[in-house]
Amino acid sequence: MRIVLVATTHPGNIGAAARAMLTMGLSRLVLVAPRSFPDEQATSRAAGAESVLDGARVVATLEEALADCAWVVAASARTRHLGDEPLQPTEAARRLIDAAQSAEVALVFGSERTGLTNEELERCHAQTLVPANPAYASLNLAAAVQLYAWELRKAAVDAPRVSPKEGHPWYAPPSHEQTENFYAHLERVLLATGFLDPANPRLLMRRLRQLFNRARPDLNELNILRGILTSFENPKLRTRRTPPSDPSSKPPT
Repeated sequence: MRIVLVATTHPGNIGAAARAMLTMGLSRLVLVAPRSFPDEQATSRAAGAESVLDGARVVATLEEALADCAWVVAASARTRHLGDEPLQPTEAARRLIDAAQSAEVALVFGSERTGLTNEELERCHAQTLVPANPAYASLNLAAAVQLYAWELRKAAVDAPRVSPKEGHPWYAPPSHEQTENFYAHLERVLLATGFLDPANPRLLMRRLRQLFNRARPDLNELNILRGILTSFENPKLRTRRTPPSDPSSKPPT
């Protein structure tokens, strides 16, 4: 289970987020293109949670931060006209903890000023929203991390035991990289067949992403889907099997 902070502008918020995480037993922090890190302000605001900062991984892109993740939830107040309703924090935490029992998962937060972009949200499987006061919904980054860290803590305490089925490699969730490769494959085939018009793509790929994110295919199912796409690219002409003849139908000699 990792917390991902994207394009954090104030280093103090990184330290405060680290403190919020460690208080609830979380330690894996990934920073995507922070403005300043390491930084004395981050260390000061961590207030004893320097171990989280010391172990933080700094990457250049969100794709790199999520490459091996199978389930990703974005914390965002951005209004979207497409997709499912945002998950409540409690439900988002429960799903993250459930998925974390068999795969890598991540909870993603955007920058303080602009939050996550639509492109960044598309890289996530689901969105979660704090139902704050609509007249003043501004929530400090570290406060948001603390709220979700508490929800994750509660969900972890009540987490069910892992099903034996979840340990089988066939049912393992695909990584973020494997899922993105599938979407690239799907788009390539749709362009080749003419179903997707590059001059007028509209929102087709975004809608398809939401469809498959909702379905959450496991690795075996994703491989089947990619096999189907490959069959469109390289169709095989199979010889129909001739059914065995019925001896009773032969004319008498």
